[in-house]
Amino acid sequence: MRPRACAALLLFLSACASSAPSPRERVTRNPRFANLQRAAELPWKDRGRCVVRESSQPWPVLAERCFHVLDHDRVRFNDPTRRCAVASAGTVVLGFGLCVLAAPEIVVGAVIVVGVVVVGVVIKEALEAYELRGNGREEVEPEPQTKPVPQEPSAKGKPKPEPSGQDGFPPVPTEPLARDRRPECIPVPVPHAGNDAPHNECADKVPPNRYPGMDVLMGGVRFDALQVGVRVLWEIKTHQFDTYPDFVQEREVEKELEQIEKERKAAAACGYDFVIGVSTQAHKDALLAVVPSLRIVVTGCKR
Repeated sequence: MRPRACAALLLFLSACASSAPSPRERVTRNPRFANLQRAAELPWKDRGRCVVRESSQPWPVLAERCFHVLDHDRVRFNDPTRRCAVASAGTVVLGFGLCVLAAPEIVVGAVIVVGVVVVGVVIKEALEAYELRGNGREEVEPEPQTKPVPQEPSAKGKPKPEPSGQDGFPPVPTEPLARDRRPECIPVPVPHAGNDAPHNECADKVPPNRYPGMDVLMGGVRFDALQVGVRVLWEIKTHQFDTYPDFVQEREVEKELEQIEKERKAAAACGYDFVIGVSTQAHKDALLAVVPSLRIVVTGCKR
């Protein structure tokens, strides 16, 4: 029995050693740490304060909120996937650079930095804090703070107030303060309705969607996407409208306009613009013939 017991003990110990992740592996899986690593490769005019403040957000949200402090003179944006070119077409107003930067996935050659990047001191401190906490067997890290700069006492002997750490840039809210107090106007991501894969793919890629794989519930109404970087809600249509007989097209337009009117009112009540994406020019023309004020983009999405 003793050899069997020893063998069982060795198997148990080897399983424990192989299954327990190292502190570095646990830190690497942390999305905040991943965001900081990605941001460390870019030049920031505020030394990375905004990035650290927003590091717990999904990368598209972080990019949207901190885009204004990126050193735009040293960054060049490309669009290998052509996704942002589609999103910027028609009447949709979207910064091309923000669209490229906010992509959840990293595309080679999409963002090119001119010159050598010196990691912002605030980002560097945050990364070092994560490394130290991981090596110190602690996985929950407080958000690092910048080191205060000693102030010279004034002539009256009163110390000057320490800087707030914002360098004169107030936080950029994603919603107006008045509407932040209205729960129905806070965007709530919910899973895409239905299992229509081509429709859902179009909704994620064309605007592009701030919450890939999710619809957005706002004002009691479900929208197909909330566009990255701007306050625009989307309704996506991928019907094969051109193949329908005239009578069916008329009924389809009537049904769609009922839904569109409800969505447009809900978006406007919460201070958002509303855009409809359709697959073909014929579908766009049919809707505009009834309601010329609609904002419609031809997505070219296929069924």
